[in-house]
Amino acid sequence: MKAWCKATQSVLRSGVPVTTKFHHIARKARNEPGFKFTSLFHLMNKGLLRGCFQQLRKDAAAGIDRMTKEMYAENLERNLTDLVERLHRMAYIPQPVRRKYIPKPGSAKLRPLGIPSFEDKLVQAGLVRILESIYEQDFIEDSYGFRPGRSCHDAGIKCDGGVQAYQPHCRGGYQRVL
Repeated sequence: MKAWCKATQSVLRSGVPVTTKFHHIARKARNEPGFKFTSLFHLMNKGLLRGCFQQLRKDAAAGIDRMTKEMYAENLERNLTDLVERLHRMAYIPQPVRRKYIPKPGSAKLRPLGIPSFEDKLVQAGLVRILESIYEQDFIEDSYGFRPGRSCHDAGIKCDGGVQAYQPHCRGGYQRVL
């Protein structure tokens, strides 16, 4: 199985790029499945969070802090420095999640959404990158659910016959996927 890890352009204090660190972690996880990683928090740095910031959607809903990507970008370097300092001092406190109710399609019921604050989204994205480099190695090649670079459509293509969709002549879109 091929090692997978998302590229992040950054350099740690040691001078080793974060991408290289993630590749080392991914390789170690693949080659030594029983290995216990005990010290990964040093990877949560400004470079990693800057990469996460760049990948966050600019039109995403704001959390309880009402902070948008555009607002955070106004003082990006100072905000990231402050966030990393709070994380490493163990002084970072996640904010409550903003609850929003949206209509369920085809029903009068409402579905609850939890919208985290902007910094919480950054921290979560950073943790995802670190943990993916370890746990992605445990999946078999035929696993597709909730994995980076894979989708249910890819799983269907892998099946014999691929994915065939039936689209009637109406505006409703696809009715069945076989």
